[in-house]
Amino acid sequence: MSSADFLARGLIEAFLLITSLNPYVLSITLVSISVSSTAVILAALTAIPLASALSFARFRGRQALIMLINTGMGLPPVFVGLVVFLMLVPAGPLGFLDMVYTREAMILAQYILITPIITGISLAAIQSVPRLLTDTVYTLGGSEKDAMVATLKEARSGIITAVLAGLGRALAEVGAVLIVGGNIARTGSIGGIGEGLSETRTLTTAITSETGRWNISTSIALGVILIILVLSVNVMANYFQRRD
Repeated sequence: MSSADFLARGLIEAFLLITSLNPYVLSITLVSISVSSTAVILAALTAIPLASALSFARFRGRQALIMLINTGMGLPPVFVGLVVFLMLVPAGPLGFLDMVYTREAMILAQYILITPIITGISLAAIQSVPRLLTDTVYTLGGSEKDAMVATLKEARSGIITAVLAGLGRALAEVGAVLIVGGNIARTGSIGGIGEGLSETRTLTTAITSETGRWNISTSIALGVILIILVLSVNVMANYFQRRD
């Protein structure tokens, strides 16, 4: 079989897997979306108030905290995965939670990874709002709370972009979720491929395992779905950026 025939066959089989809604491929996709979206929601609930506080409040250690957040934006995923894994294993300090190799552990790892990203980008968006806006609010008799609300409204496109950037980062992450999730699927074949339905197997981790097993069509199908998801997130982010 020539390389062209090999690639063509893989693409055709991948297309059939996607369009037929193969249960194995679908379960992996749903796990990726549910884990990443949950982590992003939790991260946004932490990051946006934190970015707001850092923008308006003045306290000792503020610059150190901002520096820590900026450093956290570049945390190596495998290191985060290792730390979370060591915390959750039975011998670890949080071993009593029995969370290792679960989706909850994957959510925790992604939460740690993307919270600094959403915080940092949101902080930059809030600080880019002209000072004239808050001065106008104070001139009109508004309070500090009014100034904060007005600033957040003005920076909302940048904040939404920050959340979408976190979602894109979470969907494409592989190292941390592989370590803490274990890349587990139920035993037994589904539709003649894979190992059954996904338990903690995401699009990225499944691509690594399926490629290693030489299931190229499955890897291509998962890769196409991943690209579509990430591209959709980027399109939405660009849309909100153009609105500014």
